[in-house]
Parts: sequence; C-alpha cells; structure tokens
Amino acid sequence: MKMAVLLSGTGRTLDNFYERIQAGSMQGSIEVVISNVEGVLGLEKAKKYGYQAFYAPDNDAINRILADYDVDLVLLAGYLKLYTPPENLKKCVLNIHPALIPSFCGDGFYGMRVHRAAHAKGVKVSGCTVHFANEIYDDGPIVVQKCVSLADTDTPDDIAHKVFDAECEAFPDAINKIHEKGIDYFWK
Repeated sequence: MKMAVLLSGTGRTLDNFYERIQAGSMQGSIEVVISNVEGVLGLEKAKKYGYQAFYAPDNDAINRILADYDVDLVLLAGYLKLYTPPENLKKCVLNIHPALIPSFCGDGFYGMRVHRAAHAKGVKVSGCTVHFANEIYDDGPIVVQKCVSLADTDTPDDIAHKVFDAECEAFPDAINKIHEKGIDYFWK
C-alpha cells in the first residue's frame, strides 16, 4: 500500500514507521508527509528519510497536495485536527487514539488530555486504538486495540510512555492487517 502521513508535531510515529518499513516488519511505502503546522520537527525528519514533505494549513491544501500522489491510505500520525479527505479517500484514513475507544475519546480528547483523564479516573488499564477515521472524532471502524496495565503510582507521563510504546506496535500491526485484508473488510 502507498501511504501519506499527516502530522502536527515531532514525528515520533513517523520515526516508528520509517524504522519498521526499513526492517521489513511493516508493509507499504510512504509517498508523502504533510503537516498542518509549519516548520515542525516531523517535516525535517521526513526530509531526512527521503520523503516528500509539505506544510499545508488546512484540508483543502492537504487534499491539493494528495491529488499529486497515488496513495491508498492516509495515516493520521499525531495529526491534531479533524481531517476531511477527498471522496476517493473517504474510507482510507487511519488514525491512532491514545486510549481504548470508547473510553476517553471524542472532540477535545487527544495527547496528554487523554492520559490526565485516565489518571484522574483511576483506570487500571489503558492502551491505544487504531481505527478508520470519519467525520466524527474517534468514531470509525476499529482495526487494532492494544492494552497496557497501569499501576496506582503511574503519573499521566508514565501512562503516556506506556501507551506510546503500545502505539508503536499497534499502528504497524493495523497497517499490516489492512494490507492483508483490504480496506473494505473493516467497513462492514
């Protein structure tokens, strides 16, 4: 599968994709990386890895760039806005959420906000969910979920580290599953 990566920050998930593709443990190729935030580290990393990298401030600008690339899947890798794809990619946008959906999800739940909410609730497990994205935050079909056990002494930062480690496994696993089963399999 040919993939585009949308990001808003440091590109930690892009690092993981690059390493996994190089190691042969993740299917597909990254054709283009786009950030809605100008000058972020993720764009620098993309260029270092040899990917085409662009800044695009909104959906229209992103979609104009994507029109120039033959992509099968759009990966939201720390992309912090609601993305509306062109019609031909409507079912092809994959997101990772730092909690086990349906917990701690929806509009306003991202990054450390999720981990602080999980900590405040005192949950004993957290994790991540890789799911197809649609026009509603964290609502599309789930592809993979990974759990992590939490200790009573875990801080929100500890939870974030545990969940990110799970994300590094879950996102490539989901991509490999989609490569094997096809996108339509998950939109039943």
